[in-house]
Amino acid sequence: MPLQLDHTSCLTNHSHHHPPLHILQLASCLIPAASRSSTSTHASTTMAGRSSKLLLLLLLCALAAAASAADDAAGLTTFQFYFHDIVGGTSPTAIRIAQAPSSNSSSTFFGAVVAIDDPLTTGPTRAAGTEVGRAQGTYTFADQKTFGLLMLMNLVFTAGEHKGSSLTVMGRNEVLADVREMSVVGGTGKFRMARGYVQAHTLDSGATSGETVVQYTVNVKA
Repeated sequence: MPLQLDHTSCLTNHSHHHPPLHILQLASCLIPAASRSSTSTHASTTMAGRSSKLLLLLLLCALAAAASAADDAAGLTTFQFYFHDIVGGTSPTAIRIAQAPSSNSSSTFFGAVVAIDDPLTTGPTRAAGTEVGRAQGTYTFADQKTFGLLMLMNLVFTAGEHKGSSLTVMGRNEVLADVREMSVVGGTGKFRMARGYVQAHTLDSGATSGETVVQYTVNVKA
């Protein structure tokens, strides 16, 4: 039996004071129950479809992140050596080459620049370890509040597994911190186009010996 609409009853409750109610009543009268049910079902299906697409998108993002992390780990070379910064004795490997007028009176030697040609060894002492390279470059006392150095150096490997290659390191070295991290910004030989970072940890400050010993851990990908 065809569904008949009573437009009169639909408009009976119209009130100028409640326009939203009038619109809802009119819509309720003009849309058959079956149609409303169909619309509700369609909306539910649409919502379910959108939820499925969202879950799929999240899954794809998670897989992409995992693949990226695995790619970053692949080909990563990690190794250690010991850096010897010798400022005392008859053959220093670190020499001040420039300074500001106020550097000597500064509590952090701010403005002083030091040139280095420091030996790199396989052990924490030069006597016990084998020299595998040199750290050549400069460091600048660049902080007025603490001992913060701007390091710019080439790690030149002259023996061992990485002989003939080099890494260029640049970054802030807050020497009183336990572990400092600096960037590897390039390299040569097997480290051509290298990127990564080094971590420095001081074993001996050199306060009595005049030789600072720092353990370097290199994490690099070329």
